Amino acid sequence: MKIIIINGPNINLIGQREPAIYGKESFESYFVMLEKKYPQIGLFHFQSNIEGEIINKIQEVGFSYDGIILNAAAYTHTSIGIADALKAINTPVVEVHISNIFAREEFRHHSYISAHAKGIIIGFGLDSYQLAIQSFL
Repeated sequence: MKIIIINGPNINLIGQREPAIYGKESFESYFVMLEKKYPQIGLFHFQSNIEGEIINKIQEVGFSYDGIILNAAAYTHTSIGIADALKAINTPVVEVHISNIFAREEFRHHSYISAHAKGIIIGFGLDSYQLAIQSFL
């Protein structure tokens, strides 16, 4: 089984950025824990602050991987291009958010991703990724 986590803008700053919202652990160190916990899965991750690179990665893996865990971050609320890429692929997608987007600014309450996801996991910190992995098992 191959699963990729695709992270959008500013997720590379998790652990440093707004620790009251996102926590103090980096995504990189959390990913190492996921690899150890799920050795039976080929786990991969990709992060970009650039919308087109995220779309390219979705298209690249969207017909050959068993699952995509997508935290499109701010692009969740703005990117029709990412939504269209998700409509075009066969691989199931789980939308993930570290924070509870519904407890934040109103503009974060709308997602262009959700309609194209098999499920959504919101607000469980970095453990949102682990819950998404479990949904594929």
